[in-house]
Amino acid sequence: MPMIDIDWLKEHVQVPSDLSYEQLAKDLVKVGLEEEEIHSSQLTGPIVVGYVVSAEPEPQKNGKVINWCQVDVGDQHNATDEAGRKVPRGIVCGAPNMAAGEKVVVTLPGAVLPGDFRIEPRKTYGHVSDGMCASERELGLGDDHNGIILLRHYGFTPEEYEALKPGDDAMHLLHLDQPILEINITPDRGYAFSYRGVAREYHHSTGAAYTDPVVKLKADLPDAGAEGDIQVIVEDDNPIHGVLGCDRYYARAVRDFDPSARTPNWMRRRLIRAGMRSLSLAVDVTNYVMLDLGQPMHAYDLDKIEGPIVVRRARQGERLTTLDSKDHELHPEDLLITDSPNGQQGSRVLGIAGVMGGLYGEVTAETKNILLEAAHFDTVSVARSARRHKIPSEASRRFERGVDVDLQPAAAQMAAQLLSEYGHGQASQTPVDYRQTAPVAPISFKTSEVKRLTALEAPAQEIVDILTDIGCKVSDQGDGLLCVQVPTWRPDLKDPCDLVEEVARLVGYDQIPVTVPPAPVEGAVGLTPDQVHSRQVANELAEYGLVETLSYPFVGEEDFKDFSYDAEAIRPLSVEVANPLAGDRPYLRRTILPTLAHTVQRNLHRGVENVALYELGHVYLQDPKAPAIPALPGGQRPSDEDLAALDAGLPDQPLHAAAILTGSALETGWLGERRPVDWTDAVEAVNRLSDRLGAGLRLEQPQGVDVPAQWHPGRAAKVMAGQACVGYVGELHPHVNEALDFPQHSAAFELNLTDLFAQLSDKPVQAKPISTFPPVKQDLAFTVRDSVTADQLRQAIVEAAGDNLESIELFDVFTGDQVGEGMKSLAYSVVFRAPDRTLTSQDSESIRQAIVDKVAGLGAQLRA
Repeated sequence: MPMIDIDWLKEHVQVPSDLSYEQLAKDLVKVGLEEEEIHSSQLTGPIVVGYVVSAEPEPQKNGKVINWCQVDVGDQHNATDEAGRKVPRGIVCGAPNMAAGEKVVVTLPGAVLPGDFRIEPRKTYGHVSDGMCASERELGLGDDHNGIILLRHYGFTPEEYEALKPGDDAMHLLHLDQPILEINITPDRGYAFSYRGVAREYHHSTGAAYTDPVVKLKADLPDAGAEGDIQVIVEDDNPIHGVLGCDRYYARAVRDFDPSARTPNWMRRRLIRAGMRSLSLAVDVTNYVMLDLGQPMHAYDLDKIEGPIVVRRARQGERLTTLDSKDHELHPEDLLITDSPNGQQGSRVLGIAGVMGGLYGEVTAETKNILLEAAHFDTVSVARSARRHKIPSEASRRFERGVDVDLQPAAAQMAAQLLSEYGHGQASQTPVDYRQTAPVAPISFKTSEVKRLTALEAPAQEIVDILTDIGCKVSDQGDGLLCVQVPTWRPDLKDPCDLVEEVARLVGYDQIPVTVPPAPVEGAVGLTPDQVHSRQVANELAEYGLVETLSYPFVGEEDFKDFSYDAEAIRPLSVEVANPLAGDRPYLRRTILPTLAHTVQRNLHRGVENVALYELGHVYLQDPKAPAIPALPGGQRPSDEDLAALDAGLPDQPLHAAAILTGSALETGWLGERRPVDWTDAVEAVNRLSDRLGAGLRLEQPQGVDVPAQWHPGRAAKVMAGQACVGYVGELHPHVNEALDFPQHSAAFELNLTDLFAQLSDKPVQAKPISTFPPVKQDLAFTVRDSVTADQLRQAIVEAAGDNLESIELFDVFTGDQVGEGMKSLAYSVVFRAPDRTLTSQDSESIRQAIVDKVAGLGAQLRA
């Protein structure tokens, strides 16, 4: 995000002499430029100017040569000899550029440098070093650590350098004691990535006098045409969305440039405070113009490139080594800057337009003739290339947000002036201006829209004044209708609603009245039946002791493998995300368990032994036969038929509930019982849900291929609602536990709540009258074959007992030699009660006999 220096800002707008960075942040936030942070200095003094009186080289045994220096740091900071006289400080310095007679930056004992590096006298190389001569990196001014700072090479004029005295405060001299404001810019306001734009916003906020630097720069421009310093050709045979990749390319030469010229101190300081390295005068000037005006620029060595310059799309197989020395395979969408060696038009790649230049053609320490490039590139082309090659740059950040299409000549003029003034170059008077820009269409704007959309009571004249102040040309069409021509530096203003936003922003968001919109009551109110049931499910699982979580619904090949899915079969049925958050998980889940498992796995890896989690969420079921989703025009409400077509093409998205339980199901202390989780815990959770919902769920043993791959073949069951299977419950397959590093016998369930809720009746439960007659309790034990389930036997008992059955509960299951091989004993506690009389012994015996006769059809026999 941009760094704002008050000293730089005041060149474009009048600011109070006592303006603080805190107040500047408050002024800018009023117009939507948010404060990110006020960065204070990480340095504390004393840090002063020192004069090197002597520097005696001393070779060391390790081959290194150090300098034992006597440095005058002013009477206030100099050492005192035995006679009480002030003498230079002794400092050990290993920098190769240290020499007597130089003025340097000295950090004295007590100073603290970035990284909490404290300066103290210390003995080294046989001397006590009473301070340190600092490099740029040690002071946080840049990355240069090849030598110490020599102030005569630091951009001072001869007069300024001569005026520097030993002991002068170097922190203030280099602006190391000044804070700086970092602001946050929304993507639609790219113009605020420049001091020109921020100064304009400060003017809108405070009313301070603002001077647009572009006005004077344009007044000094030479005439430009299609022919001049170099021929420019734009050949875009693959425009993105039909938009020309480069609609303006302005080139201007600066000849007889002095490559040894140094960047002036004021410019160097501003660049460093803005977070940019100072490299050379030519490069620094282009960076300075970009920060000041908002126009990214590029400088080429004019003697190395051969015309014409061709702006074109990349060809298949082309490569480029960029300035960061990384090799990139170019994509046909990449927009390139090329030149034409040996008469082969556009054959050599110089850089990716608007992103980063290549190694060839860059200015070097021998460059004497410079070609300045100031262009306007398509935002989408630049953004895609920067992301594709992972080389975001200061230029791409501005181009992808929108650059003023009328700014290029002024930016080149400013750069040419600076190179002429400080590099003694001669700016060409025959620049080239390739321009195919489309005129900006005016906006028809009703002033009443401000009140309609924001409830602001803004007079029409105030609206006109605000739009004029931001650079618009406004003409009154009568009846509150304005014709607004927006400025070229505001490509974000395209529709009347954008103008309403500008008016609201500059009047003040705090002036918008706060009203609570009424909520119309139409039809039924409150929660829908499905919402009520969803809350019942969540509450019941939480009461059972499970913890609810939410997971991202993205899965990939690794998840298919962990859960033993057939990837080839499930991939065509999965919804694939066009731009996934993670490349290894491009699909939307078809079940919740794979994504919930990641949360369980994360807890286990962090030392949580007993994990019981559940999740309610949607799954996404792709239908290969679904119709294609139609492309609909924007700016208008789709018709009911269009919406129906959209819905038909969308995947089915049922609501599911799933849970995974691991570790101990019961742990009551060191003297109590401890039992690991198994399938019974998951079944109990499903039974509780069944009771809470009144769903009457039952379990059914799956057969053969009916068992999904993630479930244990002998310890899992289908969950049935009526005749419909609504899920599975049981233990996970040992292969799944091994792949996920889960404990053995980890249990789980997953239910399709959409299907389950469809089976529920919304009719109120009819309460039965409570009988006042006494109950009859009996225990019935039957021996049956192992293949007969307890639920089958229970259903037979219920049917035989009829209306007099009040309750039935299985309380014992027994197998052993007493009941025979392949047999088991199931014991039920039953309660009979008649609503209108006391049951006699004959009644009880009749019911008992009816039960015995009924269960005989299952091969069950009553045990004595």
